[in-house]
Amino acid sequence: MPRGNPSPKLAITVDPEVHEGVLIAAATDGMSVSAWMTEAARRALLLRDGLEAVAEWEREHGSLTESELAAARRRIAAEASSTKPPRST
Repeated sequence: MPRGNPSPKLAITVDPEVHEGVLIAAATDGMSVSAWMTEAARRALLLRDGLEAVAEWEREHGSLTESELAAARRRIAAEASSTKPPRST
């Protein structure tokens, strides 16, 4: 972040096993804990937005069919296996 626009700080408390897992995951991914937590929060917010979009679509068009859900699961699995998390330098 540029000096004129510093990132806001956020103090959080987590359970000990979550803390340990975050430290391990950040180190494994080659990221700072702050960068890892930011990415985890970004993904959680994206997931939340996606779930709300699906719920809105279903309210307008009806529930997704099993066939549509299966196709979505295949697509997600294919995309997940072809992408790797970004690594900080």
